[in-house]
Amino acid sequence: MTNQPYGAYDPYQAPQQAQGYAQPHADQQYAQQWQGQTWDTQTQPPLAEAPVPPPPAPAPVAAAGGYGPATLGGDSRLTAAQRARAEGRSPIIEPGIQPAALTAVLGLLLAGGAALGTYALLVPLVLLQGLTAAGWFRLNGMWPARQGIALGFLGALAADAALLVSDRSPAAILGTLGVWVLLSLVLQLRSHADPDERMYGLTATVVAAALAVMAGGYLAADASAVTVGTVAVAAGIVVRALPLPTPVSVLVASAAAAGRVSRSTVPTGPCWARARHSAP
Repeated sequence: MTNQPYGAYDPYQAPQQAQGYAQPHADQQYAQQWQGQTWDTQTQPPLAEAPVPPPPAPAPVAAAGGYGPATLGGDSRLTAAQRARAEGRSPIIEPGIQPAALTAVLGLLLAGGAALGTYALLVPLVLLQGLTAAGWFRLNGMWPARQGIALGFLGALAADAALLVSDRSPAAILGTLGVWVLLSLVLQLRSHADPDERMYGLTATVVAAALAVMAGGYLAADASAVTVGTVAVAAGIVVRALPLPTPVSVLVASAAAAGRVSRSTVPTGPCWARARHSAP
């Protein structure tokens, strides 16, 4: 043993020596690990949002008093004629100024054709029969009824041909009408529609064919009677379409048509004078 005193104890000496021999990966081994949500402190560029398509526009709602076009399928809205029939009212709609003008022009064409001769009258007559056959189905909300329109129009052409062949005999109209009623019945019996729809189709087809066939009576009538009648209809229908109350419009239109008839049938000249003097 030596009598030399021990050196002073340095508390920091051992750690300094241990630090010199520390392992190179010691910091990584005992690195503090965070448990929880972390976030990036670096500034990131803002991300552009994807464009969102605008919501579709709502379908336009039909007005309370509006009705869809007359059709057999594809549109569930009722036509004016169908709604009137469902409510127990008449499906006949009062004409406007445009249909009235068309009817007046057609009447004047018939009057001019009757004044020129039978074959000149045939041209506007065929046009009238086609409009009659198609218009009846349109009026009843059964548009487009191609078979019914074609059947009625063919019946009208057959009646015209029968009138011309038989020297304008009225019996030709009755015979054609009977045949076309049977054809309409056979056509509806072959249909696979519901019984109610089949009945409506039969009624509309028979009436359209009857009206178109009976229009051929212009060929059997006297030319002067056709001229006076069609001119009176042209005058009355235009007055009827004026925006007047219904009772007043009916009275004024009837007066206009009657005045036109009386003006066309009053004889002039010496014949009228002789008739007046010979009267008791």
